[in-house]
Amino acid sequence: MSNRPPAPGHRGGRRGMMLVLSSPSGAGKTTLSKRLIMHHPDVVLSVSATTRAPRPKEVDGEDYFFIDKGHFEAQIKENGFFEHARVFDHYYGTPKGPVEEALSDGRDVIFDIDWQGAQQLAEQAPKDVVRVFILPPSMRLLEDRLRKRGQDSDEIIQGRMARSEAEISHWQEYDYCIVNEDFSGALEELELILKAERLKRTRRPWLHGFVDELMKERS
Repeated sequence: MSNRPPAPGHRGGRRGMMLVLSSPSGAGKTTLSKRLIMHHPDVVLSVSATTRAPRPKEVDGEDYFFIDKGHFEAQIKENGFFEHARVFDHYYGTPKGPVEEALSDGRDVIFDIDWQGAQQLAEQAPKDVVRVFILPPSMRLLEDRLRKRGQDSDEIIQGRMARSEAEISHWQEYDYCIVNEDFSGALEELELILKAERLKRTRRPWLHGFVDELMKERS
């Protein structure tokens, strides 16, 4: 995230936001994230840290930050993660440093995480987090999408569907919900959310100085 040039600002710039996208598997959040990043050079994807070994073709610092268990646990004690979880034998988490750097540069950071990670982020940085839940148009269509991937057995798909129901049950914890029935329409709604959130007074600190100058014109 730090390799990108500073984001172009208006009258002194703005602080970025943490844009959280959550959805059941197959509802489209990953594709929406990638398309939003493609359209906006000042939007970047959060890179998680993990203690698992890299898979073939995975690049450290791009796919994940690959660190050992001792380092990860030390970072937990030092409050170095916005959110973290242990999945089976490995840790996963979002390091604070790269995200804070991006936000200070006026970059918006996308998080492709579940409701538990979203909840932790909101607790850690309530002023910076915007949560968006992506809903499928129907559970039948969601299951069809999973089957068309051709990657999983029927047993695994049924397990994914059960987890999908559990994930969807948290939809009311989010600021926005998008029903991904039509990809173009869903992307347009996501673009509108990004634009509206960028225009919030609290994300445009330059307004304080601007208003002060306005008032001086009358003195």
